[in-house]
Amino acid sequence: MAFSIGVVGVGQFGGHFAHLFKLHPGVTEVYVVDERPERAAAAQATWGLDGTMDSFEELLASDVDAVAIFTQRWTHGPLVEQALRAGKHVYSAVPMAVSEEEIERIIEAVKETGLVYAMGETSYYNPATVYARNQHAAGKFGRIFYSEGDYVHDMDLGFYDAYQYSGGDRWKETASYPPMLYPTHAIGGVLGVLPSHAVSVSCIGVKDDRGDGVFDKDVSMFGNDFSNATALFELNDGGAMRTNEMRRVGYPSHIRESRFRFFGTEASFEQIATVTVWQDKENVHDISDQVETRPSIPLDDPSLAGVAPELRDAFISGLAPVHDRGRLPDEYLGAPTGHEGSHQFLVDDFVTAVNTGTLPPVNAWVAARFTLPGIVAHASAQQNGERLAIRDFGDAPAAQ
Repeated sequence: MAFSIGVVGVGQFGGHFAHLFKLHPGVTEVYVVDERPERAAAAQATWGLDGTMDSFEELLASDVDAVAIFTQRWTHGPLVEQALRAGKHVYSAVPMAVSEEEIERIIEAVKETGLVYAMGETSYYNPATVYARNQHAAGKFGRIFYSEGDYVHDMDLGFYDAYQYSGGDRWKETASYPPMLYPTHAIGGVLGVLPSHAVSVSCIGVKDDRGDGVFDKDVSMFGNDFSNATALFELNDGGAMRTNEMRRVGYPSHIRESRFRFFGTEASFEQIATVTVWQDKENVHDISDQVETRPSIPLDDPSLAGVAPELRDAFISGLAPVHDRGRLPDEYLGAPTGHEGSHQFLVDDFVTAVNTGTLPPVNAWVAARFTLPGIVAHASAQQNGERLAIRDFGDAPAAQ
C-alpha cells in the first residue's frame, strides 16, 4: 500500500520533511500548503513535489489521505483535530497541543475515527535514548529510579533568527513562548526509555532579566516572563524525573541541545555536550562513539536549499552506530536527516503505521504523556512551584 500526503507549513522544517515523505516508497504524492504561496511554490520546485494547494481547508476537502502539520507550535492542537475529523491521518510536529483540553480532543478524535496520529518527537530516536532504551530492555540498569532530560537551547543560538523568520514584525510576542510548553525534547527522551509516566510535578520558573522585549509579560502573547524552568516529576513507578527547559544558558546547544542522564540500581548513563558515558559499580565506559552522528551530506547539497543557513547543521546529521539503519528504505541512503539522526525514523514510523494500520511508537497516548507534564509544569511555575497532579489518558489500545 501507499498513500498521498499534504504538508502544511513549509518554512524552515516542513519543506525538509516534505522531501523525506517524497523519497519514501510508501508515499505516492506530496502536496504543500503555506500561508505564503511563494514558499509553497519554492518547496514544490526544490524537492520535485506533486503540487500546491491554496489553503488548509482546500487540503482537507481534497482526496489526499494524510496531512503533516508544521505550523506554529501553539496552533497544532486545533489543526490536528480538524484534520482527523476530515478523515485524514495526521503527522504533527511537536508539541501535541498547549492545553489538556486540546490533548483530550485529539485522543477522542483518534479513538472515534480509527485514523493514525503520530507526533514527531525527535528525542525518541536521539542516539542517547536509543542506547539507554536498549540497555534498559536488556536489564542492564537494574531499576531506574532517577532520570534527567534537558532541552538546553539558548535564544542566541538560532531561536532569535527562527522567531524573526516566522513571526514577522511582531515576532517578540511569540518568541516569549513558555519553555515548559515545549517539553517533549526533554521528557520524550526519558519516557522513550522508561515504561512509565509522570503523575505530579513541582516547577520553578526563572524570570528573564535581559530586558530586550522577549519574555516580557507586557509584550508576550502568552503573558510569559520565564526564560528558564526546572521541573521535578513524580513517576507512576515511584521514580523521579527532572527536566530543564532553558532559553538563556551558556551552553553549546548547536553541539547537543537535548541531553540525558539515567541512574539505576546497577548502572547509570550520563551525557554532556561532547562526552557520553556508561557506568557500573566498577568502571566508567566512554561510549561517545556509539551515540555520535556523522554528517550524511555536504552543506552545499541542493536538498538543503530551502533550509535557513543557521539551521542547516540540524538537518545534515547522519545516523549514529546505535541506530538501526537496516529498517530504513534504501531511498534514504545519503538523504538528509536531522536532530541527531531522528527525522528519517519518524517519517518511516508514520508511513509504516498508515500503510499497515498499526499504531506508531509516538502515538496519541504516548504523545500525551510527553506533552501534558510540561503544560502542568508551567502551571506549577505560575503558582510558585505548587505541586500539581498530572492527568494520564492511559495506555494506547492494543489495536485501533
